[in-house]
Amino acid sequence: MARFRVEPDRAGARLDHFVAAALPGLSVAAARRLVDGGAVRVEGRVGKKGARLAAGQTIEVDDASGAAAAPGARGVRADSEAPLAVLLVDDALVAVDKPAGVPSHPRAPGETGTAANAIVARFPECAAASPDPREGGLCHRLDTGTSGVLIAARSRAAWTALRAALSTDGCEKTYLAEVTGAPPASGESWEAIGRVGRRGARVRVGGGRNPLPAHTSWEVVEPRGATTLVRVRIAKGRTHQVRAHLAAAGHPIAGDDLYGGGAGPLRLHAASVQFVHPESGRAILIAAPPPDWAKIAP
Repeated sequence: MARFRVEPDRAGARLDHFVAAALPGLSVAAARRLVDGGAVRVEGRVGKKGARLAAGQTIEVDDASGAAAAPGARGVRADSEAPLAVLLVDDALVAVDKPAGVPSHPRAPGETGTAANAIVARFPECAAASPDPREGGLCHRLDTGTSGVLIAARSRAAWTALRAALSTDGCEKTYLAEVTGAPPASGESWEAIGRVGRRGARVRVGGGRNPLPAHTSWEVVEPRGATTLVRVRIAKGRTHQVRAHLAAAGHPIAGDDLYGGGAGPLRLHAASVQFVHPESGRAILIAAPPPDWAKIAP
């Protein structure tokens, strides 16, 4: 079970939107199915998706019984041809190194070639771990152009617990990014991030719809003339947080044409995730080796 408190800045939020924001990577549609399935409680009572929340209320999310999955929804198709580099496997999770250019999960039934397809092919139990059958047990997401650590749960109970662990301030996600220009030795942003556009495909720093608090810090690793390699740290992780905060600071990531970094491969790598393992209670660090562009010159 995951438990959250409604902070003052989230007062008035709809329950389904709150759950989607509290569990990074969860879509509003998937959060709505959790609510409809009776897996979400407000102050101990089953919540309603349109309910507006008040500051100080306690929200609980459990794994219910899989009732949140949409009727007739098709799960992830196993694809043993999709590339998969496993970083860690235990009773609760599978951590992989997602290649750049590979989507995290399918957007439509029957789609293959994603990280979720590859995970389900090798670890079929992951297919039933997440409420949204498309996700194949994924506990968070990476943009298609981003490489690095991606974690999937092996059971519904583990999925709920891992989502909670990955959404606390005690979780630290580290990225390597090659940005344009020459930023100062270190920097950070505390500006909230909200969705913009009809489908919310991009975000706006300091505005947009339903802006959520976000904190990003970074430090220079290696100046490279027209670009600079930086190490970035975040906790909960909002949609496009690293990309948007760096762009707003005047140094978009190279290859990020959405936020001003120009054309080409996106130079963003999810280097590591550190969190408290929900079963052992111990801190765990999962790291993915850097791609060639992120290696420091000898």
